[in-house]
Amino acid sequence: MQARYRPAHLTTLASAMLLALGSSPAIGQTQAVRPPVAQYWMDVATVRVADRDELPNLGALGGMAAGMAGMKGMGEASFGATKGMMPGRWLDIAVATQRKPAGTTATQTIPAGLGLGVSLPLLPPEPVAAKSNLPRSQDRDSEDGVPEQPKGRILLYWGCGDTVRAGQPKVLDLANAKPEDYAQFMRGRATRERGATAAPGHAIWPNAQSQQQVPKGASLQGEHKVSGDGLPANLQFSIGQVQDFMPPLVLRAQGGGANATTIAWADQPQARAYFLNAMGGNDGEMVLWSSSETPEPGWGLMDYLSTPNLDLWLADKTLLPTSQTQCAIPAGIFAKAQGALVRGIAYGQELNLIHPPRPTDRRVAWAQEWSARVRVKSVAMLPLNDGAPQRPAPEVPAVKPDKGEGAPEQKSLLPVLPGHPGVGEALKGLFGR
Repeated sequence: MQARYRPAHLTTLASAMLLALGSSPAIGQTQAVRPPVAQYWMDVATVRVADRDELPNLGALGGMAAGMAGMKGMGEASFGATKGMMPGRWLDIAVATQRKPAGTTATQTIPAGLGLGVSLPLLPPEPVAAKSNLPRSQDRDSEDGVPEQPKGRILLYWGCGDTVRAGQPKVLDLANAKPEDYAQFMRGRATRERGATAAPGHAIWPNAQSQQQVPKGASLQGEHKVSGDGLPANLQFSIGQVQDFMPPLVLRAQGGGANATTIAWADQPQARAYFLNAMGGNDGEMVLWSSSETPEPGWGLMDYLSTPNLDLWLADKTLLPTSQTQCAIPAGIFAKAQGALVRGIAYGQELNLIHPPRPTDRRVAWAQEWSARVRVKSVAMLPLNDGAPQRPAPEVPAVKPDKGEGAPEQKSLLPVLPGHPGVGEALKGLFGR
């Protein structure tokens, strides 16, 4: 084969160009990035608990939910409400600045549509009282204060469908379980999603001096400006419809008993994904279920999720896509339960801003003045009476603007399990002491 002729001057020119490009400071250079002087977080939650006329008679669980559903338009807001299950619209806001590491005070100018006045004061969190060092009282049900080994079982089911799938449930025998067995059984997807917290050095709202509830029909849409000692003068951003309060997630149940229980809800235009989990029990047995296609209790998923995690867990079918607006709990799972609760979440789309934008020239350092993150979710709770057929569920209505619900300051009433502060006592009678 005849060798292809390549002029010497062209070969030399190409080599010179590659050498010049490789040595250029704009190629292969890592851009210097300076973290933001100030960081801002806003958590936005809509919480719905079934109305009184939707609730079956489930003893402690039914009474708990009925009481929560009836608490509207009362009391004051407290920081951390976006993590709880009290009905209403909730905001948690926090800001911090490197210039005032011990903390600052700030003012956030807000849109008129939020209905909370012209601005909100952001103040350092109240000091946390020191914990007592007094010894804990001895367990009355044990000798010498040594807890007794619990008895009973925990059963885990997963997936949407009319019947229980092969290989289910996973079972944990409490009488023989070691601590590592608990950890393995309850292991699920969870991440540390950074949002508004009442950490030292932060200025927050609500706070001890300002605890207004978000009123009915409130909207976050519009311009928000945050000013204060040590904060950049240009900490200002706009919130649009995508990050506004989501409509309530209205769960409806149909079926039960010997049949599957179908949970249905209206499409949420702002949602990126959905997820359901449920729990119930009787004396000596607790039953868990989630809508995931893989074994997943879901403790860490009933909260805000970042866009990358939403994409990841949609791909592996842990989360339900927005095209799906119903899911069946397999027949018989909660047939013997003295009470069961199903919780649902619609994940909104978070907003992440950094000012100024990244320079396109890598030779120019990216000196960030401020960053802002807005996270959105809509969650719901519905007690189930799976031991007897549910009355037919009404047709799921189209999504309408939320008129909002108020709620008093109160600790979450969900069980004491990972991701569920407060439910253990509610289910204690179902599961034995």
